[in-house]
Amino acid sequence: MRQTAFAVGLLCAGVAGAGDKPAGTALFDGRTLAGWKQLGGAADYQVTDGAIVGSTRPGVPNSFLVTEKDYGDFILEFDVRQDVGPTNSGVQFRSRSAPEFENGRVHGYQADIDPSPRRWSGHIYEEAQRGWFSTGELNPASKSLYKFGEWNHYRIEAIGPRLRVWINGGAVADVIDDAKQTGFIGLQIHSIDKPEDAGRTTSWKNLAIQTGRLQPLPPMGIFIRNNLPNNLDADEKAQGWRLLWDGRTAQGWRGARQQAFPQKGWSLVNGELAVLPGGGGGDIMTVEEFGAFELQLDFKVSAGANSGIFYLLTSQHDVASGAPLGLEYQILDDERHPDAKLGRDGNRTLASLYDVLPRAKLMTNVGIAPKVDAWQHARIVSRADGSVEHWLNGVRVLSFDRNSDAFRSQVAASKFRSTAGFGTASRGRILLQDHGDAVAYRSIKIRPLD
Repeated sequence: MRQTAFAVGLLCAGVAGAGDKPAGTALFDGRTLAGWKQLGGAADYQVTDGAIVGSTRPGVPNSFLVTEKDYGDFILEFDVRQDVGPTNSGVQFRSRSAPEFENGRVHGYQADIDPSPRRWSGHIYEEAQRGWFSTGELNPASKSLYKFGEWNHYRIEAIGPRLRVWINGGAVADVIDDAKQTGFIGLQIHSIDKPEDAGRTTSWKNLAIQTGRLQPLPPMGIFIRNNLPNNLDADEKAQGWRLLWDGRTAQGWRGARQQAFPQKGWSLVNGELAVLPGGGGGDIMTVEEFGAFELQLDFKVSAGANSGIFYLLTSQHDVASGAPLGLEYQILDDERHPDAKLGRDGNRTLASLYDVLPRAKLMTNVGIAPKVDAWQHARIVSRADGSVEHWLNGVRVLSFDRNSDAFRSQVAASKFRSTAGFGTASRGRILLQDHGDAVAYRSIKIRPLD
């Protein structure tokens, strides 16, 4: 918390406030829409009292007022306000529209404007493609920054693959992604279905961009979503993260029942630590043991696949349960694998604590809802006090206290009922399961929790 507070304090000193004239070149002259064009739907955009005002229209798709010019690296600042009925909006950046992509559909990065109860304003979304990279759940303090009915000041830094957003001087999102290097900037008016929602407005003013001699603000001190495979940024290192797999070799890993890494069944190519179809190599585990920690990684499941991430592992095999002796974050294709319908109350579904505790109902938003053959993000937080969290794609889906009576009662109703002290170990290894199905892992990172 001290690091975050320090970073935010620095930011507040360096970010313009709502109404202040930001540095850079104006993107909007305050009188006309010169330099802008409309794409997508037919929402209404007008200039009113020195601001661009977009209004919702029912039955039209997402609408975008976009710059005629493309931008690569930049710092963008603007003020935004919503007064008539809360409605979702956003600002596109490094975005594109081309006939070969869904008949010209706008796609690219978006800094969200979200006055809904979810309150994910400022978080980064990839419109029409992979979906959410950062969420309000990863940075709860960001949820109070955007004020409906007031002018709010946004700062977006897009410098190389680093994408960062602040609202009213407060840190919101920190993403590293290199899929798009250039594109236009766009003001979104979201589609609506109900006629009574027509006329809801979003207004922008003081839009200014810097493109040369860019001076990024100091580290934000928040969770960094790094989409570059097996990459560790300097700010991640400063936060205590390190790679648990180097992305190339078997260093630090061995077969769970072998002294060396399996000679078959696993692949170490293309930056992926992968179970090959049919498996046969057996489970693998870290040479090192861990106590309190935070673990994150990307995973990709094939159709019908089953695997698992075990943590606090103390034995490769538990005679009583027939499974590795540790807690398991379930990896599964819920729709196609029969295990999802076994157990109790969904406690064998993706991101559950296998056969003990079910995960929460998943959000259906793109980038949040799981997909087959697409990279997803898992996060496990295991603290010294016994509290544990399972996260999936930026959202916490399970939390429990492994020292509690409630946890013990769930274990007593599971396949681990005869395993003495199940889930109570203070230290253990990390294990990736070979269940015979094609599953890939990458960007495996860990940091100790004091």
